[in-house]
Amino acid sequence: MEIETNFSDKAKRDNILISKAKRGNGQAYAELLGYYKDALYFTMFKMVNNKSDADDLTIEAFAKAFSSLNSYSETFAFSTWLFRIATNNCIDFLRRKRNTIKGISIDDDNIKNGMSPAMFVRAASPSPEEHLITKQKEDILKKIISKLPPDYRRVVLLRYYDELSYNEIAEKLEIPLGTVKARIHRSRELLFTILKNKEGIKPH
Repeated sequence: MEIETNFSDKAKRDNILISKAKRGNGQAYAELLGYYKDALYFTMFKMVNNKSDADDLTIEAFAKAFSSLNSYSETFAFSTWLFRIATNNCIDFLRRKRNTIKGISIDDDNIKNGMSPAMFVRAASPSPEEHLITKQKEDILKKIISKLPPDYRRVVLLRYYDELSYNEIAEKLEIPLGTVKARIHRSRELLFTILKNKEGIKPH
């Protein structure tokens, strides 16, 4: 693959890794995740101000990006593309959570300066296109979640699809609250491992 000469060394490195990843090199996926996981998490945390949500949004962003690598254009830096996916996904999350976010561009100066999009909330309904995008992301995540052991998969589905609280999950499964929290935490670690190994995620 020919690398754009005006790219930074980091961007050139990423494009080489992407080329390997597209050929099925699992180590390339792990390296891309390793380079950007912390920075992406910090960006998500600034937008949602919640560690648990930031963890989940980080996983979602990598899942979406890794499943869509064949649509990635090397004319843009991978980091720009990845953070664009992550920021759009975060705005979708805030829209669903508040029922209201409209007209916020990922290039908005306020977002670049670290201000939460939640500050700009107003009533809006997702468009049909947004519903489709949400459905596609859910399908991707379900493929990844299906790789979890049954006990972990159950708490993840109850938490993020049924939107139950930790206490409600504990009551429903008749297990201690501490066990629920531990399984959720361990599930996130396993999901990142699955992403690194590129298990069960097929690029479009």
